[in-house]
Amino acid sequence: MRNRQFTETLLTVENISLSFGGVRALSDISFDILKGEVRAIIGPNGAGKSSMLNCINGFYHPQQGAITYKGVRREQMRPHEAAEQGIARTFQNIALFKGMSTLDNIMTGRNLKMRSGIFAQALRWGPALREEIAHREYVERVIDFLEIQHVRKVPVGQLPYGLQKRVELGRALAAEPELLLLDEPMAGMNIEEKQDMCRFVLEVNEEFGTTICLIEHDMGVVMDISDRVVVLDYGRKIGDGTPEEVKANPEVIAAYLGTAH
Repeated sequence: MRNRQFTETLLTVENISLSFGGVRALSDISFDILKGEVRAIIGPNGAGKSSMLNCINGFYHPQQGAITYKGVRREQMRPHEAAEQGIARTFQNIALFKGMSTLDNIMTGRNLKMRSGIFAQALRWGPALREEIAHREYVERVIDFLEIQHVRKVPVGQLPYGLQKRVELGRALAAEPELLLLDEPMAGMNIEEKQDMCRFVLEVNEEFGTTICLIEHDMGVVMDISDRVVVLDYGRKIGDGTPEEVKANPEVIAAYLGTAH
């Protein structure tokens, strides 16, 4: 557990409610994310964690509530707006182009940074060529940072699961996000892979200054790397605070032991 102090609010979730037909996925959820912190969202399966991330970056539009990001309050945030304003996302199920190389997959994370038109990019001439070289240099720095130089030209479909998750993280980092949303970045990993991913998440936070909001089921990981934790259960918020505060919360304990309902 880390003990760091943050003062500036980057994002605020205000009274968010989300329903699909008659099913309530989120019910009156409020919390904030402070600039520079690692903020975890935890809870049992079906608690609404991924739905919450989908609301933050615009994949879902809540029926009630609003999200304030960098001082601007929005009833709805569309995915392209979120990306343009510095919110990047990885997914629970890996969403990579399996036939493309590691390098090319991470390059797709630079698309929003590119100013040249499609035809100029295709011709690779003049300013477009210089721009592509600059973007490739940045991507190569991301590849070096994530220690995946040895697979930079390998199609990602041929990579082991743990390396694919690292490539997906690299694609998100290529967008130079201010807020990075990680949906179960360590799911399905062995202990060694989890340790590597924990190290990279902390280094992204500390060296790049990137604010991170992550969903994670491994409570040991959450307690080790998070500054604050919000706990959801059946679409309700049942806890919010430091890892130590959350760990001692009776309602959180009951939910994880299966005795809350």
